[in-house]
Amino acid sequence: MSEKITQDLKATGVAQVIVYLKKGTDKSAASVRTNIEDHFTKSEYSIASSVAAESKSLKQSNVPKMRYYPNLGIALGTVSRDGLAALRADKTNVEQVSGAPQLRMIRPREVVAASMTQTNTWGIEKLGVKDLWAQGLSGKNVIVGHLDTGVDGDHPALKNALFDFTEFDEIGREIAPKPKAHDSGEHGTHTAATIAGRAVGGKSVGVAPGSQLASALVIEGGDSVARVVGGLDWAIGKGIRILSMSLGFQGWWSDFIPIFKILRARGILPVVAVGNEFAGSTRSPGNYAQSLSVGAYTEQMQVADFSSSQLFKRKKKPLVPDLVGPGDNIISAKPGGGFQSMSGTSMATPHIAGLAALLWEAKPNATVSQIENAIFGSCQLPATMAQMRANRGFPNAAKALSLL
Repeated sequence: MSEKITQDLKATGVAQVIVYLKKGTDKSAASVRTNIEDHFTKSEYSIASSVAAESKSLKQSNVPKMRYYPNLGIALGTVSRDGLAALRADKTNVEQVSGAPQLRMIRPREVVAASMTQTNTWGIEKLGVKDLWAQGLSGKNVIVGHLDTGVDGDHPALKNALFDFTEFDEIGREIAPKPKAHDSGEHGTHTAATIAGRAVGGKSVGVAPGSQLASALVIEGGDSVARVVGGLDWAIGKGIRILSMSLGFQGWWSDFIPIFKILRARGILPVVAVGNEFAGSTRSPGNYAQSLSVGAYTEQMQVADFSSSQLFKRKKKPLVPDLVGPGDNIISAKPGGGFQSMSGTSMATPHIAGLAALLWEAKPNATVSQIENAIFGSCQLPATMAQMRANRGFPNAAKALSLL
């Protein structure tokens, strides 16, 4: 049994679980509800019920027993011990039941006022992105999934950058009617513009300025698992090729591994920040071998001191992160207009997501593994970076393209 489920049942008598449905079963919403919904329960001890009780806009009647995500083929809800036993005994419909650790934004280590004075950010320069721009590549026709605090759709750097936008409320319901693209904080606008920011006044912060974003506001607060999983399911439906996630939970929790296997099987490359908790402490899902995990390096070509890293006892991808991206003093868009500087692996991750978008535009028929391996193969590890902290080192855009 999942350690998370065991802990939750011991503490409250109920647990939030993710149910992975068997391949080949009828995954229509009506069929899923008929087959497994009765195994779930509504409880005052559930996360969603606690959130609703403290909300001014929600009622307990808004809290469902179960949510179903058709693009992922999973269900999420609260179970008692009896409900859990019934799900595990259902060999016809249920492939696996896992726990649901709550996901959190990876907060920047530093946020500083800044203006954009140079033609390109130092991260764009160090990655050699201009070599791909010179070949006419911009990420055109590539949609990047962006799960964060939202995005300021009115910012000049993000004009025409949004393929679509949505927001999930505190208990994981998609808000209707669809709200105007906005940022509940500052984090999302910063990461979004690093991926797809358009040039403003001849100055560029975006790695793939021709790509588009399927951006979902899913953090912070509330039932974060329902919000993030809702955003994932929605983004898959928008045809994303890349997922950029600057969020996670500290430590090793395997519960979401099947979701990341599903993403890769759907032809989506998950690019995930590894955390800002220094060496010896990393975050999941960045810890997963199914993720392209990203640490941070500085303009001085050193691993940022805050950048997380960890060695795991496994054969595939034993060292995390997979590589490092520009993540220190990164200038990008600020909600309301203008720019600011942030530092963190959250800032490094969208650089690599943007690079993947450029490569996929160049080679639209490439597989997830081919894009990932090209990025890995382009990496170099300078003497200023320890392998245990930077793993493969930092990628080079032109070399990555040559390897496809």
